[in-house]
Amino acid sequence: MFTELMNDEAGFIVSAELVLIATILVIGLIVGLSEVQHAIVSELNDVGDAIGTLNQSYYYSGFSAKKSQGYGYKSYARGSVFQDTTDECDNNQCDISCDPPTAEGPKQSW
Repeated sequence: MFTELMNDEAGFIVSAELVLIATILVIGLIVGLSEVQHAIVSELNDVGDAIGTLNQSYYYSGFSAKKSQGYGYKSYARGSVFQDTTDECDNNQCDISCDPPTAEGPKQSW
């Protein structure tokens, strides 16, 4: 009975195959999720660019009402204007500021 138990490898083969399959699936899942993350970041960047290119300027004219008798105005309101200018980070104009690489100096002995 002990020899039969030692020679029986039916369960071992299935376990090794399942470990191999699970490892391949996990590696594939990590790569797939990384690609999904890059796609989402790219789409959100496009949405940010679209919002940045909107023209948010506005203009409305004033109005006035003259008196029926005589000179002058009964009421008036001034108009207003706002001109939208390009911001620093509109349309991917922001630069990531990184320090340039510098070589290491010689070691000093004290």
